[in-house]
Amino acid sequence: MRDCLLAVDLFSDFAHDDGDRLLESLRERASGLTQAVEVARERSLPVIYANDSFGVWNGDSKALVRRALSGPGGDVLASVAPRDDDAFIVKPRYSAFDLTPLELVLADFGAERLLLLGMATEMCVAQTAIDARERGYKVTVITDACASVDPELEQTALRYLADVTGTWLAASIEAALEVPVPAS
Repeated sequence: MRDCLLAVDLFSDFAHDDGDRLLESLRERASGLTQAVEVARERSLPVIYANDSFGVWNGDSKALVRRALSGPGGDVLASVAPRDDDAFIVKPRYSAFDLTPLELVLADFGAERLLLLGMATEMCVAQTAIDARERGYKVTVITDACASVDPELEQTALRYLADVTGTWLAASIEAALEVPVPAS
């Protein structure tokens, strides 16, 4: 099975109403996030970034990342910054699939399963997981590599993903890669 790591909305300046809570959660899960990206790179899995545009539509993903790295979470995000050969998609909505070329990128990589991480679990990560399942991908959310605004909503979203959509949950990328996902 061809796995791809999909990082959703990692790069933010945290200048929004829930920014402080999201940044705190990111710091708590920094080691899981860094580990997931490092293991994916060690195993030569494609790493794909899909990030909110924040209303800037010039397509300059490098500038988007630079702004985030110079902001309050930059110390955490520096270890997971995209490399030149990583795919980077700027997205307009919650789901990384909605009005983006993500499906074309995944087809180029021959993706069958998406290993998801990012921010916020209960929002963009969950919506991306739902859309991926609807498109026939196998999906595993790496829970220790996802930040959230609200821990209770995060747990609700994870239960929904597991119980209703058939999304798999794994604490770490190693756990995700050890267990083969069933066909359905």
